[in-house]
Amino acid sequence: MYTESAPPLEPAFTTQPDRATWQRAYRLMHTAAEMARLFEENKAVTAKYVHATARGHEAVQLAAAFHLRPVDYAAPYYRDDAFLIGLGLQPYELMLQLMAKRDDPFSGGRTYYSHPSLRRTGFPTIPHQSSATGMQAIPATGMAHGIKYLENNAEAANQSSSVVLCSIGDGAMTEGEVSEALQMAVLHQLPIIYLVQDNEWGISATSREMRTMDAYEFAAGFKGLHRLQVDGADFQASYAGLAAAFEYARARRGPVLVHAKCPLLGHHTSGVRREWYRGDNLAEHNLLDPLPRLHQHLLTLGFTETALAQLATEARTTVAADYQRALAAPAPDPATFANHEFAPPAVTEEAGERSPTGAEKALMVDAALHTIDDILREFPEALFYGQDVGGELGGVFREAALLAKKYGDARVFNTPIQEAYIVGSTAGMSAVGAKAIVEIQFADYIWPGLNQLVEELSKSCYLSNGQFPVQSLIRVPIGAYGGGGPYHSGSIESTLLTIRGIKVVYPSNAADMKGLMRAAFLDPNPVVMLEHKGLYWSKVPGTEDAKTVEPAAGYVIPLGKASVAQAADPQKLQRGETCVVITYGMGVYWAKTASRQFPGQVEILDLRTLNPLDYEAVEAAVRRHGKALVLTEEPLLNSFAESLAGRIQRTCFQQLDAPVFTLGAANLPAIALNVDLERQMLPNSDKVATALTELLGW
Repeated sequence: MYTESAPPLEPAFTTQPDRATWQRAYRLMHTAAEMARLFEENKAVTAKYVHATARGHEAVQLAAAFHLRPVDYAAPYYRDDAFLIGLGLQPYELMLQLMAKRDDPFSGGRTYYSHPSLRRTGFPTIPHQSSATGMQAIPATGMAHGIKYLENNAEAANQSSSVVLCSIGDGAMTEGEVSEALQMAVLHQLPIIYLVQDNEWGISATSREMRTMDAYEFAAGFKGLHRLQVDGADFQASYAGLAAAFEYARARRGPVLVHAKCPLLGHHTSGVRREWYRGDNLAEHNLLDPLPRLHQHLLTLGFTETALAQLATEARTTVAADYQRALAAPAPDPATFANHEFAPPAVTEEAGERSPTGAEKALMVDAALHTIDDILREFPEALFYGQDVGGELGGVFREAALLAKKYGDARVFNTPIQEAYIVGSTAGMSAVGAKAIVEIQFADYIWPGLNQLVEELSKSCYLSNGQFPVQSLIRVPIGAYGGGGPYHSGSIESTLLTIRGIKVVYPSNAADMKGLMRAAFLDPNPVVMLEHKGLYWSKVPGTEDAKTVEPAAGYVIPLGKASVAQAADPQKLQRGETCVVITYGMGVYWAKTASRQFPGQVEILDLRTLNPLDYEAVEAAVRRHGKALVLTEEPLLNSFAESLAGRIQRTCFQQLDAPVFTLGAANLPAIALNVDLERQMLPNSDKVATALTELLGW
């Protein structure tokens, strides 16, 4: 074992397994090998769903598993079945997942083999993660970040000496998101171990094709990252190396990278077979098989061939019996296919004082600031971070002004320019009990974080069978506000609304901002809160109503409830002279201004939440009036607005007196910088009035 950076803790160099650990390692290494052999021999059954096995990696995986404690957290990768049985999971349980059976303890038959999600007494916690080709590094680092915050905040929780193990293949180390994770781990000195299993292959790409350095060499660039190298095919070396890593992380609360060289003895996956491309390389790797190496070492320690044969027989018998049990296990009930898209909401009714006696009107930006202040004061497990929200500035829109000074840099802090980390770390925070509020500085910059939002946050509740919903409030300033230009003015809601498993909220006034933001924080699911920059200060002509009486602390509005921002005159409604404008955000004020030309004829339905959508309110409004305009700030083509109009056309066809009208921005790739060009591209009250004239005259 080689070491660099901070000096190692000396006892780790002499750490050796006791006799019981040697026996357990040998039996479980045989168990993993028997599973791989059985899967290959029965591939007509087992290859129905793609899987990978640990063959060649067993030694370091078992060594890592043996050092984890129930207070710890783990993020395995898709080849880690030996690691899982090393934790104490049974081959039967892994086979249930292999065959997508109902009683798969991780996902109920929803996700791939060796993609665990586990909350079980006596075991480390394993939150859901995606297919783990580098993406797992950010949520895992978020776990460590949350642990450090909580253990330093006595009011919040006590996670003393917990560490996170993030397992990853060397090929995935080239992912940019891994660098973001390592940067934050060293910047904040987080208690995490990155176990890099290097078999010198991606799928069919070799290490020579993919990189000029291995993970150990690469990690040297991250100042403060303790590094170790071990022979991952040698159980004794791996056990000692992992002992040093865990002792360092537990005692010094800092990050460690363990680089383990391993042979790849199986296929990349069952769908990409070794004989297609490995050639002589497979024979070379077979010489490093950890199982015969362990066998020979145990003989030198005094174990007999008879004793070792008995352990191997036990493993083979267990695997064979578990396979038969798994074959006979029931499949999932197809009727449950839609369960666990979301965890049940925490807020189901409006509560608190919306218009307290004597309260003054507040700007939307101040309502947001005050809500975050209330949350941080009330919930010690809450923290707030993003670009420029900490320190002196408190956000480029001053939406977090002075919060860092009030609550300290551990709770309100700046991040590097790392949208992927900002978004993905919230999954890890949620898993350990911290409650993150984060901010993407502009909607136009959310795209680097979309990978984490889609793969790690949105799928977690569903693919973990409800075990790991992700509580995450992601604030995103959005929209055009006069000369903001192409990278600070965009609208992104239609893209977000194609992501299942997240909620999207879009308030249009200060009172709704306060009630929806608190509900979004309390919701156990990922919530993206879109906050229109042009409404923050009510400076845009026509947006004065965005400034409202500020609700009392604790006021909440349930997500998924629309509001009538303006009612039509009942008599004109009765005479069939009215219509409804269905909109949100800035659209509310374009519609209000335009409706002055049609007194009493225009109802405005403010959706407030775009997912879940209050379609019941939409249908009721359309059926009241028989005429509807769906208004958005986004480019109209293929937008949420067009989709909603199509749905209305289908479900309300018999009640419609005119086609459903739509209005949005021009179908162009960006908002121009010049204000005259911007004005030409975007909707405005005059364009809305033109549409209403045509609709009401239909």
